[in-house]
Amino acid sequence: MFNIEDELKKLPNKPGVYIMHDKDDKIIYVGKAVSLKNRVRQYFRKTNKTKRIENMVSLIDHFEYIVTDNESEALILECNLIKKNMPKFNVLLKDDKTYPYIKVNVKSDYPDVYMTRRILNDGAKYFGPYASAGAAKEMIDFIKSKFKIRQCKNFKYKDRPCLNYHIKKCLAPCMGYVSKEEYGKQISQIIDLLEGKVSKVLKDLEIEIKQEAEKLNYEKAAQLRDKRLAIERIAERQKVSNISENDIDVIGIARNDFRICIEIFFVRKSKMIGREHYFLDNLEDEDDKEILSNFIKQYYLDSKVIPHKILIKENIEDKELIENLISERIGRKVEIKFPQKGEKLKFVEMAENNAKITLNNKEKDKYSVLNELKEKLNLEHLPRKIESFDISNISGQFLVAGMSVLQDGIVKKNLARRFKIKTVFGQDDPRCMEEVITRRLKHSIENENGGFGKLPDLILADGGITQIRAAKNAIKKYNLNIPVYGMVKDDKHRTRALIDENRNEIEVSRELLNLITNFQDSVHDTAIGYHRKLREKETTKSMLDNIEGIGEVRKRQLLKKFGSIKKIIEASNEEIAEIKGISLEQAKKIKENLQKM
Repeated sequence: MFNIEDELKKLPNKPGVYIMHDKDDKIIYVGKAVSLKNRVRQYFRKTNKTKRIENMVSLIDHFEYIVTDNESEALILECNLIKKNMPKFNVLLKDDKTYPYIKVNVKSDYPDVYMTRRILNDGAKYFGPYASAGAAKEMIDFIKSKFKIRQCKNFKYKDRPCLNYHIKKCLAPCMGYVSKEEYGKQISQIIDLLEGKVSKVLKDLEIEIKQEAEKLNYEKAAQLRDKRLAIERIAERQKVSNISENDIDVIGIARNDFRICIEIFFVRKSKMIGREHYFLDNLEDEDDKEILSNFIKQYYLDSKVIPHKILIKENIEDKELIENLISERIGRKVEIKFPQKGEKLKFVEMAENNAKITLNNKEKDKYSVLNELKEKLNLEHLPRKIESFDISNISGQFLVAGMSVLQDGIVKKNLARRFKIKTVFGQDDPRCMEEVITRRLKHSIENENGGFGKLPDLILADGGITQIRAAKNAIKKYNLNIPVYGMVKDDKHRTRALIDENRNEIEVSRELLNLITNFQDSVHDTAIGYHRKLREKETTKSMLDNIEGIGEVRKRQLLKKFGSIKKIIEASNEEIAEIKGISLEQAKKIKENLQKM
């Protein structure tokens, strides 16, 4: 049995990473510390803590820690563990979008230029990220229209040139019509252009134009002149006014009561080449400094494209440490600056203003969808808190239910709840629905400040008429007036519509239907996930618990290492014996017992 007070006394006064687990052994928080002894103890003392940390501490069942040689190692390990485990109480970059880059495969004899979303350590040159695939494609189209590089994806020598050669869009390296050196000059100019060295490209072109004119090659000179004019035009479109910095990222942050938006501007060679934004939820009580610090660690310690400077609005914790780690990884100096005046401060403010606009637009979209729901269902108030329930079982076995919460248009995973059915035996989904909603309502009536919070403004049952009526029966027990509607799916198991208890389907917009679909998927996943967990737990229990000498600790270690009974059976005796406390003889016995079951 893990005793937290006893384990706190054992903590070393050394740097490292601490890992908090809940009762299901799931990692819920990862942090780093200069002194593990001092830092971890703070969580369990009666000091001022944010609500989020209080909630986290209430769920801690046990913790572990890894000692490192220094704080730098601890920070790297912390970032890696957060990325791998995605703990629910850490600041997480949940937006897993990959942004487009332009790749120049300089290792090839005749390099090509194309868009990619993956950055590899393959010796190629990458430029970006671009704000959208359209922006990257526009630049590639421009390059291929003004520079006669190959258009084909896979280069190979041919017996005749393709159409691009005949329409003067390619120099046909596949036929040997151009030398590597001559082709390389084109690629060098493209790289200079992508790096923002426009003046160098234009100067080189001006020299070429004069040389061709002196040779009386007026047609070639005219082509080069057109190329120069086109480059001047596209460079002018990209310019950022009043910015003298050449290679910077500018980060702005904006927040409201429910959500945080972080906006990044990418400026390369005084040109805005793109921007990104991220939304972070459930961080209402965290200050901007901590959010920015965690964001920068996660974003830049794993990025392949790093600027020389990162501009933010104020100083952050671990600034020097983060700077040093990023600089060491990239092989050059990287600075984090918080400008106090001048054009740099104005640019940070510009990023923040854009973050506010992005956030406000998101909120407007959310409000309009909720307002549509209010009007379509003839509700008295805007449905800020919506709850949904779903029942899951197999032939009446492992009866469970899931509850999901849509708060201000956002599915709040931390408010999801799971129920074991207590009063129903056998397959009767409506009675299960009535039991679960009755229990849920009772929680808020008895304690509005408890884990379930306030009563919902609206209940959406996963299912049809019988589920709607079951929910209404539960509501009547407490003389409440909470509207109930059903979410129904079509034959392909896709959300089709909302319905009332009279089977009337309610037509809604595509945006609202998408929100309802996500909500229905969320509650379904909660119920199914809990059902699967109980079923697997029962299966695991019946198999591992019957093996002599395997207690809770060993069982947990086996499942943590191998993940399932099947993987344990497939493992070798030597692999099983790698677990501390299990001998080779015991490993053999474990496998033999499991194979017999």
